[in-house]
Amino acid sequence: MQLLNKRPESLLDVKMHYCPGCGHGTIHRLIAEAMDELGIRGRAIGIAPVGCAVFADVYFNCDMIQGAHGRGPAEATGLKRAKPETIVFSYQGDGDLASIGMAEIVHAAIRSENITVIFVNNAIYGMTGGQMAPTTLIGQKATTCVEGRTAKQAGYPIKMCELLATVEGAAYLERTSVHNVPGVIKTKAAIKKAFQNQMDCKGFSMVEILSMCPTNWGTRLDNPSEATKYVAEGMLPVFPLGVYKNAAKTVGESRSLGV
Repeated sequence: MQLLNKRPESLLDVKMHYCPGCGHGTIHRLIAEAMDELGIRGRAIGIAPVGCAVFADVYFNCDMIQGAHGRGPAEATGLKRAKPETIVFSYQGDGDLASIGMAEIVHAAIRSENITVIFVNNAIYGMTGGQMAPTTLIGQKATTCVEGRTAKQAGYPIKMCELLATVEGAAYLERTSVHNVPGVIKTKAAIKKAFQNQMDCKGFSMVEILSMCPTNWGTRLDNPSEATKYVAEGMLPVFPLGVYKNAAKTVGESRSLGV
């Protein structure tokens, strides 16, 4: 029998802990496929976040480290400058990146650090019980805004691609999704490009991926289409998909070394 598909070499054969309908597992596979196709697994170093993907180091078949909450870009900076031949990626959620880690992500982009950031945006705090996140939509309910987020009380959702697009040092910014098949295909292409940019020393690259969180959104776990519908009808109007920055500039090895 012909084998048509298999587990990527960059993904370990272990059971994942994610909730049914969550997008993290799909995103993990796309990262692993990209690493396999680019042949970078042997020199890749990933940084696991604090959040639902805190155990990412258990799933990826490459060197991984677990850092402090929000500090992924700072840790990635140190790794890349110390060992510029490595391919370093920081995997972060919206609370990790857009809240406690806001300073780190902005300054990494300002310096055009030659790293790859995978930013998973599900508009809520997942691991800690469904609190309002920096990306929670206006009107969206959470445990800390049970009647729905209001602009008057909590401000507006942070749009990271749009924000970082104003930063000169950001080389590549794209927002994709994994709520349908076309979104998954585009997400893989974006991740692969972000890795290729690092290989070509083009500087800071970030892929923001809209993902599902059925458990904390309160959608039915036995009907995944409810969560994918929420992405399509609720998140896409607020977080439009597309490329927000695609600079051709090459920062060079001297930039990776911080010279």
